[in-house]
Amino acid sequence: MQTVKLNNGIEMPILGFGVYQVPDHNECERVVSEALDVGYRLIDTAQAYNNEEAVGSAIKKSGFDRKDIFLVTKIWISNAGEEKAYKSIDESLRKLQTDYVDLLLIHQPIGDYYGTYRAMGKAYKEGKTRAIGISNFYPDRFVDLSNFVEIQPAINQVETHVFQQQKLAREIMKKYNTQIMSWGPFAEGRNNYFQNEILKEIGAKYGKSVAQVALRFLTQEGVIVIPKSTHRNRMEENINIFDFELSSEDLDKIRALDTGKSLFFSHYDPETVEFLASLGK
Repeated sequence: MQTVKLNNGIEMPILGFGVYQVPDHNECERVVSEALDVGYRLIDTAQAYNNEEAVGSAIKKSGFDRKDIFLVTKIWISNAGEEKAYKSIDESLRKLQTDYVDLLLIHQPIGDYYGTYRAMGKAYKEGKTRAIGISNFYPDRFVDLSNFVEIQPAINQVETHVFQQQKLAREIMKKYNTQIMSWGPFAEGRNNYFQNEILKEIGAKYGKSVAQVALRFLTQEGVIVIPKSTHRNRMEENINIFDFELSSEDLDKIRALDTGKSLFFSHYDPETVEFLASLGK
């Protein structure tokens, strides 16, 4: 598996497996077990997904050495603030049945995220996480945070796919030596994603699916991706993207699909922020 070196020197797989919207314990344990069997070594979960226990159970039962799995979780808004966040980290470790995670993120830039970041910094120094970072921080809040923290975020996980390529955000992250990570690399099929004629045409040239072309594009652009599927054949398809390389012409065609806009929500929208803030009360 191709890896990316984070700003503290640790290596992270560029492709992994996400478990968003798989809250059922048995189902989540099954899909994580299958993903590990298929070859995934990066597993991305979160406190808000309500499946940390299932993920931990699947890893424990897998027989794989813990050090061979790159485990990510995220601190939710309801646990914002230094004291609550720190306690929640220990709770996540208990649920995940591990002494440490490889990457710990702030899930949303809502509430006392500075306090949360201090708690993560403490956990990092104590060896409870190998790296810390953020998620859903737009360039303005990212720059603000980056200028006032002791440990520079290793990762910023944001909505990134062929229709929202985060070109400006990626430039700014590069300046601060923070690696971009995608959530929603398929945009949940929105904007007629899997029927896009350009992606289909490029896929036909390489004998690859639209999904494989989209993931290969992102990884060639240096973006870490965590596609989710509950079907083994799709898991196998999604990981099988490193035996071909898109040409510069193909990359340019896909770059032209970028709208620069979210297909989900915007933190610049007051109603969205009010809704997210309500989840922390």
